[in-house]
Amino acid sequence: HSLVSSLSGESGLPANLRLPPNLIGAPREKRAPPTTSDLPVLRKCEADIPAHRTPTRTWLESLISRDSEHLGVVDLHPDVFSVPVRLDILHAVEVWQRNFKRISHAKVKTRAEVSGGGRKPWRQKGSGRARHGSIRSPLWRGGGIAHGPRGPTSYYYMLPMKVRVQGLKIALTSKLTQDYLHIVDSLEIPTPDAHYLQDLMKHRQWGDSVLIVDVGEEFPQNILQATASLKTVNIIPAIGLNVHSMLKHESLVLTLEAVKFLEKKLLWHDCRFTPLYPFKLPYSDLP
Repeated sequence: HSLVSSLSGESGLPANLRLPPNLIGAPREKRAPPTTSDLPVLRKCEADIPAHRTPTRTWLESLISRDSEHLGVVDLHPDVFSVPVRLDILHAVEVWQRNFKRISHAKVKTRAEVSGGGRKPWRQKGSGRARHGSIRSPLWRGGGIAHGPRGPTSYYYMLPMKVRVQGLKIALTSKLTQDYLHIVDSLEIPTPDAHYLQDLMKHRQWGDSVLIVDVGEEFPQNILQATASLKTVNIIPAIGLNVHSMLKHESLVLTLEAVKFLEKKLLWHDCRFTPLYPFKLPYSDLP
């Protein structure tokens, strides 16, 4: 008990593990949950919620002003934004995404590809030396390599669909639990100046990196110009949202349309079934 109490705060850490004062920022204040809010519920879940579960609620914000004024409350589906967090699934999906496009170009020559070595170096018997048939054998210096890399080698493998879908749900749940998930009504900002977006991020304590997600590939012109010069602020369509991008950025900003799109897509996988016909045939059961 004394060991746990001594290491509970930074003062109890060893001297070599303590951070210098200039690297310790101000503590981040979490927003109060909208459990007892008088603001109206501006968005309800379209999908059915099981009787034993309740919708997860969070605030609805706007980007029109720098101040974080809450417009209302948003209901989120608990099967998407309130699932058990499993770090092993997050790690499996992250490793899969990193290896998805990984290709190793390492390649060495075999004894057949090394030039020379066509003549037998000495006769088979009578010389007292070991028998050899070529100076390009793997036994010789400058010879070929046996069982070496023969690139290009792909590290691609397919992760089960249920694991990939669960990884997205866990990442969304983690962002919401840590108060790094922000729901906005739209991506409209009053000015294309990047300093406005930086001040907004600093004032609302969004962190140093932000990932903005909306439905479609066309975004408001002001938000595009404001994020063009910011390396740590990225905009992607909801169809391209992935675990790696969510873990790479500190805060995640979703529009109401993006929330609707993600819930529809991810909840469909909970009740999907293996089709009885080939995938090459047209089918209409996808959302």
